[in-house]
Amino acid sequence: MDNRDGQASTALLTDQYELTMLAAALGDGSAHRRCTFEVFARRLPHGRRYGVVAGTGRLLDALAHFRFGESELAIAAGFLDARTIDWLRDYRFSGDIDGYAEGELYFPGSPILSVRGSFAECVVLETLILSVLNHDSAIASAAARMVSAAAGRRMIEMGSRRTHELAAPASSRAAYLAGFDATSNLEAVRRYGVPGAGTSAHAFTLLHSGADGAHEAEAFRSQVATLGIGTTLLVDTFDITKGVATAIEVAGPELGGVRIDSGDLGVLARQVRDQLDGLGATKTRIVVSGDLDEYAIAALRAEPVDAYGVGTSLVTGSGAPTAGMVYKLVEVDGVPVAKRSNHKESRGGTKKAARLARATGTIVEEIVYPAAGKPPAANGFHARELLVPLVRDGGVTAKPTLAESRELVSRGLVSLPWEGLKLSDGEPAVPTTFLG
Repeated sequence: MDNRDGQASTALLTDQYELTMLAAALGDGSAHRRCTFEVFARRLPHGRRYGVVAGTGRLLDALAHFRFGESELAIAAGFLDARTIDWLRDYRFSGDIDGYAEGELYFPGSPILSVRGSFAECVVLETLILSVLNHDSAIASAAARMVSAAAGRRMIEMGSRRTHELAAPASSRAAYLAGFDATSNLEAVRRYGVPGAGTSAHAFTLLHSGADGAHEAEAFRSQVATLGIGTTLLVDTFDITKGVATAIEVAGPELGGVRIDSGDLGVLARQVRDQLDGLGATKTRIVVSGDLDEYAIAALRAEPVDAYGVGTSLVTGSGAPTAGMVYKLVEVDGVPVAKRSNHKESRGGTKKAARLARATGTIVEEIVYPAAGKPPAANGFHARELLVPLVRDGGVTAKPTLAESRELVSRGLVSLPWEGLKLSDGEPAVPTTFLG
C-alpha cells in the first residue's frame, strides 16, 4: 500500500511479534529505554570461508518508507490497542545506525550493523533489517565465490525464473555487487542500473524450425536480422554440431557468440571451439549455462568458455544458503545484556571492529572490541575501522553507490589469504578476536 508520502510503505514487511512487544513495552513504560541492537552471524554457512555484506543500500531506502499509513494501521488494529496504534501513526526512526559498508567482507561475530535508539523504535525494525541483509548477503556471498571461480570470464545472472518475482531484482543487484557483469532481469536494469543481457530461448528456435529442426536456420536468420551479427545464438536445441554450422552459415564468421545450455559442457565447449575455429569464426564467443555453480564453473576453467550464465544455484538455497544473521539486543541504558541460550549465545555491549592487514594488504585478523574502549593495538599491521556512520538522528548520512560497493568487494577478495578463496570446506579465512 502507499503511505502518506506517496511511496510504498515497508512497515508491514515485519512479524507480528515486533508489534506485540512494542505494545507491551509501551504499557509497562520500558519502550523508551535507550538500547543497542546488533546484527551479526554466529557462523558462516557450511563450506563458506567469508561472507559479503549486501543489501545495505536497499535497507536504507526501505527504512525511509517504514511508515504506518491508514491501510497499515488497519491491519495492526486487529491485534493492537489504541495507544500503540497512535504511536505507530507517528513513527519515524530517529536513532543512529552504524554498519559495515555494503560490499565489505564479514566473518563470524562481525558486528555488521549497530542500531541505537529507544527500544520501541529499534525493535520494530528487526524483521525488515534481517530479511534484506540475510537475502542479499547470501546471494552476494555465493556470487563472489562464482566470480572467483570464473577467473575473470564474463558472468551473467539468469536466476529470475527460479526465485520469487519480487526477490529477483534484489538477487540481480546482489550478484552484480559481488562481481557479475550483467543480468537478464529488466527490473534490475531499471531499478538499480545493472547492465542487461539476453537473446533468445529454445522456444524461439522451435517456433521457426519445427520438431525435426529442419528450419533452424530460419530462427537464426530472424534473430540476426533483428539483433545483428553480434548476437548470441542458442545452438543446442537439436544437434549442436549442426547448430553451430548453421549459425555460422547464417551469420558469418563475425557472429558474436553461441550458447550451450545442456550436456557435458566441458567436452562440448572444446568441440564447438574447434568447429568455430575451423569455420573461421575465431572470435565467436562460447557462452555456457545450465545448472552451473561455483564447482562446475571451476571445473570449466581450463575449457574454452568465454562467459557463464548462472541461475538456479545462485538464487536458491542450494547455492545461496541464508547468511544466518541475527538481530540481538546487546545494551540497555548503557548496560551490556547478552543471551545465554545454548548454541545461541550473544556478546553484550555495543561493539566496534577493526581489521588488521599486512603491508601487502593481506588480511590477518578481525578484532571486535567495546565501542567505549580504545581501538586495539595494530602490532605493526595496518588497522582499518570497519563500522561507518549510516544514519544519524534518523537521517541517512552515507549510502555508497552500487559501483563503489562493487569495487569494495573486488578489493576485499584480493585481500583475503589465498586459502580463503578455496572452494573446499575449512575454517573462516580470517580469525576474529573478541576483546572486553
